[in-house]
Amino acid sequence: MRIDAYNQIAHIYSAHSTNKVYQATRTNKGNDQFLISALGRDYTVARRALAESQDVREDKVDYLRNQIQSGEYHVDPSDFASKLLEKIQSV
Repeated sequence: MRIDAYNQIAHIYSAHSTNKVYQATRTNKGNDQFLISALGRDYTVARRALAESQDVREDKVDYLRNQIQSGEYHVDPSDFASKLLEKIQSV
């Protein structure tokens, strides 16, 4: 523990014991402006479009559901295995 550093800090604070009060003045008499960059506007448009779109494509889901229920949907095991390995390797 450095006691001499404490003494130096205490000395600095005691030298500036008087506080002056200043009144804040406003220098900007103009209007405030809020500007959004082109990238920000594009981001907002894309986000709004994404929020309005559906999360699930019902036409594809219905098509696959009908194929599965009728027994016409078949998956090639080697295709499934290769996709599974790709997914694991990308992680």
